[in-house]
Amino acid sequence: MRQVDHFIAGGAAGSATRTHKIWNPSTGEVQAEVALGDAALLQKAVDAAKKVQPEWAATNPQRRARVMFAFKELVEANKQELAELLSSEHGKVVDDAHGDVQRGLEVIEFACGIPQALKGEYTQSAGPGIDVYSMRQPLGIGAGITPFNFPAMIPMWMFGMAIAAGNAFILKPSERDPSVPVRLAELFLEAGAPEGLLQVVHGDKEMVDAILDHPDIPAISFVGSSDIAQYIYSRGSANAKRVQAFGGAKNHGIVMPDADLDQVVNDLAGAAFGSAGERCMALPVVVPVGDDTADKLREKLIPAINALRVGVSNDPDAHYGPVVTPEHKARVEGWIDTAEKEGAEVVIDGRGFSLQGHENGFFVGPTLLDRVTTDMESYKEEIFGPVLQIVRAKDFEEAVRLPSEHQYGNGVAIFTRNGHAAREFASRVNVGMVGINVPIPVPVSYHSFGGWKRSGFGDIDQYGMEGLKFWTKAKKVTQRWPDGGGDGSNAFVIPTMG
Repeated sequence: MRQVDHFIAGGAAGSATRTHKIWNPSTGEVQAEVALGDAALLQKAVDAAKKVQPEWAATNPQRRARVMFAFKELVEANKQELAELLSSEHGKVVDDAHGDVQRGLEVIEFACGIPQALKGEYTQSAGPGIDVYSMRQPLGIGAGITPFNFPAMIPMWMFGMAIAAGNAFILKPSERDPSVPVRLAELFLEAGAPEGLLQVVHGDKEMVDAILDHPDIPAISFVGSSDIAQYIYSRGSANAKRVQAFGGAKNHGIVMPDADLDQVVNDLAGAAFGSAGERCMALPVVVPVGDDTADKLREKLIPAINALRVGVSNDPDAHYGPVVTPEHKARVEGWIDTAEKEGAEVVIDGRGFSLQGHENGFFVGPTLLDRVTTDMESYKEEIFGPVLQIVRAKDFEEAVRLPSEHQYGNGVAIFTRNGHAAREFASRVNVGMVGINVPIPVPVSYHSFGGWKRSGFGDIDQYGMEGLKFWTKAKKVTQRWPDGGGDGSNAFVIPTMG
């Protein structure tokens, strides 16, 4: 049985008293075990980080950027290995795993420009002989608690910005697919980072609580379910920590009557079913405006969904693979049961899907539900599987209202040829990220990522300049150099607008 260990101070931590099994989702077999840590193990990581962080913070930004450049090159050189390893534990197909790695690398690319991003502000002669300037300084030790669905991308979103800004970083990845985060830490060490700068600790709630309570970890970033995000935000904030906690989603795709339905169907096939729907930016709800639009869209969706190929994670022809664990498979199928009981029409049923030769794999077939209404629990909650729900809207106003009033506000898309409708929708909808004819509107690395309502707790987003703000604190300096005259003519006068 393969063992996945912690990565502390540049190496493995040793024996563990508790472990968690790592499945092969394609076969339904346990392929490895990961060590689970506790507060004592976290303390070892914190001690190692405290030794190395001050010197790293004092290293000039250009030299820190060189480490980021070297890390980027190493990840690119090992991308196939990383994608295959990720795919084997998560279940997403290898091509999708390449995308997972690539979107994380894009933030590393942004972090390579940290000397420019860290430049402060300067005002000469803000008052008589007085200059004012600002600088951004690292917080010390940052921590990231990341989900199973993007074991490469989201860790790189977090530690790339934090470390480039001068912090040390402790990563607690999902125990369901922890091997890629450990491999990233190994590559970061190989890139020239000092031992203890990027460390990986594994664990469950015990480790999470230890991170939330540790006095030497001033900032925590989290991505996961909304209930846990709210818990982490509340407990971390109560401990006077800076916390950003991103939760679940129920992203809507509004389809206007003038939309190109062939393009919409093509986009929905990837956005709703890619990665088996295990994306916080998946598009699991489509909202056609008007029954005529809904009927035409449904007619086109059925053959497209039936044509999707479900396969093992290393099948190059598969559109998506299995879900991550047997428990998650049961959960997704349970939500389809619930929707049917609530009155939704099961147009295409993915329950009980079995792949020949891999009957024990955690596969869920693509599912299409129609006549879903806003009072259904299956609409209110995140399913996080290959399930697309059709919620019919009678007009544009209702289409704006549906995502705006939902408890989640991560992403939303509108499909239309009408520029005025698109502009009006983007302006009015109460959601954090909007796509216009873009089904998965994840911003590029030099912007930032973050949802609203129960999709995001805290007011600073991931990566980009927002990420830099989160992992640093601003210091403002007001200075003057008086000439030493004793007649009082150079007495300090606070700069004012008067």
